[in-house]
Amino acid sequence: MSGSTPTNDGAAGVPLGEAELPRAGGPLTGEPAPREGEEFPPTRSGVFLKELLRGSAVTTFLAIVLAMIVGGILIAVTNKDVQAASSYFFARPGDTLVAIWQGVYNGYEALFRGAVFNARGADFAAQIRPLTNSLGFATPLIAAGLGVALAFRAGLFNIGARGQMLVGAIFAGLFAFNLDLPMWLHLPLTLLAGIVGGALWGGLVGLLKAKTGAHEVILTIMLNYVALSLVSWMVRTPELLQKAGSNQPISAPTPETAQYPSLFGPQFPLLNWGFPVVVVTTLIVWWLIERSSLGFRMRAVGENPHAARAAGISVQRMYIYAMLFAGGLAGLAAMSQILGSVTSGFDSGIDAGIGFDAITVALLGRSRAWGTFWAGLLFGALKAGSFTMQAAQGIPVDIVLVVQSLIVLFIAAPPLIRAVFFLPKDESELSTRGKARAARRTARSEEKAVAS
Repeated sequence: MSGSTPTNDGAAGVPLGEAELPRAGGPLTGEPAPREGEEFPPTRSGVFLKELLRGSAVTTFLAIVLAMIVGGILIAVTNKDVQAASSYFFARPGDTLVAIWQGVYNGYEALFRGAVFNARGADFAAQIRPLTNSLGFATPLIAAGLGVALAFRAGLFNIGARGQMLVGAIFAGLFAFNLDLPMWLHLPLTLLAGIVGGALWGGLVGLLKAKTGAHEVILTIMLNYVALSLVSWMVRTPELLQKAGSNQPISAPTPETAQYPSLFGPQFPLLNWGFPVVVVTTLIVWWLIERSSLGFRMRAVGENPHAARAAGISVQRMYIYAMLFAGGLAGLAAMSQILGSVTSGFDSGIDAGIGFDAITVALLGRSRAWGTFWAGLLFGALKAGSFTMQAAQGIPVDIVLVVQSLIVLFIAAPPLIRAVFFLPKDESELSTRGKARAARRTARSEEKAVAS
């Protein structure tokens, strides 16, 4: 037929001679090579690697690595030996490089020795005491971080963990410290009183947001100040929380029957039964968020409250539930303080910055229960090791705070991490123009296929 392209038998539509030419196979699979405008199908290993590098776990790990690198730079800049050697850098640059290496290595070695394992300890107990200290510091961070993370999953930005911790301490001091009960009853009641106090203070935020639409950030900030002033007043009032016979603004000490027993003995003073309680709590929060129907409804509200409302979920009720749970977890963090770490009496500083550090822990943990748990362990180790860094190497504790802040900064900027470490871009980061170009290329390929 005039104007038609001759074809081979059994290869209709393929120009003569083209079907007879062998096409190059894939480099490993031997699959046919694509025609012009087409691409090789991705291999399983390639897809796995790309998904792994795009995953939040790798991004989080690299964010920590990058923060430690920047922290090392700060250690080197503030090191006196490095400063002295840099004055004659161009004469003997090796001295400066050696001083930088020694300063950074000794700093992080001291951090490890104070947080994980002290090989210089006189006995095994002294060698592993840093690890137990890290677990002890991490206990309240994990509990408060779980509260913040749970609220995040419900679409609420809970920055009121400090106030919830303070009110939890108030409830424990008012309703449990004056009881004369055996430990098996006194300790659970005190723990329950603290959790209820924090839950009520957090639930107040959820109620106000649900009924009035007020923003939870403003509510929690204001209630933090209210709780702070309330504790300051109560520890100055003898009829309320002030220690009997004292003029100091401090509460009565925690009764011995309400204190957490030591987990492994007095040689590990910072590790008590509060840590197993937090481990069990993490498991409960994980089940609540990921496996229960209530957790599903809270997550639905957090993803899209309008769609959740259309599906018949009471958004207001989920806000109240989420803040009740979040406040109760912050109250549990307060109990880790007054029942374990600070048993001589508390004042308005009992939260020790844990309420705000919990936000960092929840962000690092990607608002997941077990992610928050491991993030709390990391920050507990950094806190425990920072004291050894300062004592052994003269490195300011503020360096560790900078590292913590940088971790959150890098976690919040995944494109920066991918750019620094040359990772593949996430599909969500493609620009609208790039997506449009890809669509045009696909359309042209389809047109060529139809024309052929």
